[in-house]
Amino acid sequence: MLLTLLLIPILTAFAVILRPARQAALIATIGSTAAFAWSMLVWRAFDFGDSAAMQVTASWTWIEPLGLRLSLGVDSIALLLVMLTAALTPLAILGSWTAITQRVREFYLWMLILEAAMLGVFVARDLLVFYIAFEFTLIPMYFLIAVYGSTNRARASIVFFLYTFTGSILTLVGLLYVAWAHWDQYGRWTFDIAALTATAASMSAAQQAWVLLALCCGFAVKVPLFPVHTWLPLAHTEAPTAGSVILAAVLLKLGTYGLYRFAMPMCPAAFHEYAPLIAVLCIVGIIYGALVCWVQRDMKRLIAYSSVSHLGFCVLGLAAINAAGVGGSVMYMINHGLSTGALFLCVGMVYERFHTRSLDELGGLARRMPVWTAFTIFFVLSSVGLPGLNGFVGEFLTFFGAFTSGQPVQGLPTGGPLGPWYGAIAATGMILAAIYLLYFAGHLVFGAYHLPDTSHAGHDDHAHVRLPRDLCMREIAVLAPLALLCFWLGVQPGAILSRIEQPVSEIVTHVNAAADRSMLITAIDESEDR
Repeated sequence: MLLTLLLIPILTAFAVILRPARQAALIATIGSTAAFAWSMLVWRAFDFGDSAAMQVTASWTWIEPLGLRLSLGVDSIALLLVMLTAALTPLAILGSWTAITQRVREFYLWMLILEAAMLGVFVARDLLVFYIAFEFTLIPMYFLIAVYGSTNRARASIVFFLYTFTGSILTLVGLLYVAWAHWDQYGRWTFDIAALTATAASMSAAQQAWVLLALCCGFAVKVPLFPVHTWLPLAHTEAPTAGSVILAAVLLKLGTYGLYRFAMPMCPAAFHEYAPLIAVLCIVGIIYGALVCWVQRDMKRLIAYSSVSHLGFCVLGLAAINAAGVGGSVMYMINHGLSTGALFLCVGMVYERFHTRSLDELGGLARRMPVWTAFTIFFVLSSVGLPGLNGFVGEFLTFFGAFTSGQPVQGLPTGGPLGPWYGAIAATGMILAAIYLLYFAGHLVFGAYHLPDTSHAGHDDHAHVRLPRDLCMREIAVLAPLALLCFWLGVQPGAILSRIEQPVSEIVTHVNAAADRSMLITAIDESEDR
């Protein structure tokens, strides 16, 4: 079933290239919707009574002497991210029908290839399959930015590629070191993620620290954590709307997923030891990103910096190493993808009409676009964390996890490494987010009504400005499912939390137990030295 899920967007991409350009958008929409429908079948086949186990598995021998296999499988957390990817891709494609007018077939080809690569990251159970899919996501996104982006697209695409590729190479070094350690210990090569996780977890604390550093080089850039975040605002600003949606909603989650799937279980003692440092970087990013948002006049750049701030909360939950924090982090991955992806769609719809992203050139759109206004205000409140909407649940759990991190976990003598001050300081990010997001909405939606100056018509994009029209049925069909999901997850968060309870509990116990063993070994060594 998972192999079929990967093949659907790939085969659709071939169909897009073979058919006339005027049919490309429709074919891509149908194919990506079929992938989502197939993911629903995978969801129904999954047994949530054993949600921590890898299910719907398949495996084929690839290169036998090196132990390479094409192994696929999902636990409940990977399955949720598969569903997020499969749901957002057809919406992003549907929202691009009128925005993309040149090189149409190539655009939808790259969107579909990108979907297949992202799905491959979440379903991979072999290390090299994961890494190939992880790296291959760079190629479609590079072309989406470089070909279909705004005026500074060339620089944005190069910076995006260099940052993420360089970090990923260092991550590959760490993963290969773990594979070599397994060969050195057992005399055979394997790249099975479960086997290598057990090997890495048995390493010394010093070895784990170096592996953790290598893993964080790639995953922290992908998140992105402060201070390796500087590629993101430029890439978000210059990317086409669909590229910004996928970048915010899914590609950034490859970093947080990598930290959860590899850094925490492979380097449990090191992750526990260095979690306070990771948390400090998260808090700096939360506050820094929010403050930078205050002075932004470009709508896409504002939302891009808000992602730097918001994803700091997501990684902070992982650093708490307790059920509330890690569960809240997983919820935040889903919720941020829905609400921020929807905000980029709303901004893209405005840009398509007025060909400007400047808050200085637009205002008071509620008077002419009431339907668009309703959706925009809804998604702004979701991003702010209004109780009753999806954003509140993830933020509250990550704060609560950080605040209570030092308490013992499931009978272990040591709990997480954080404490109340981490949660209290990070909580200021919610206040700052409310300020800049509500100001953004207030100015753009309810401010003094004005449109871009067209006095220089013929010399710039403003020549294309026309009187505003509200959303059409196609655009409503793009935003309405996201709004329903944001509302449903806000009032029924247990639908997700109950399905991730087992894997979250297992990894929390694994990391804290490893930290206890490491501290015990250190104490024994010190006692023997004395």
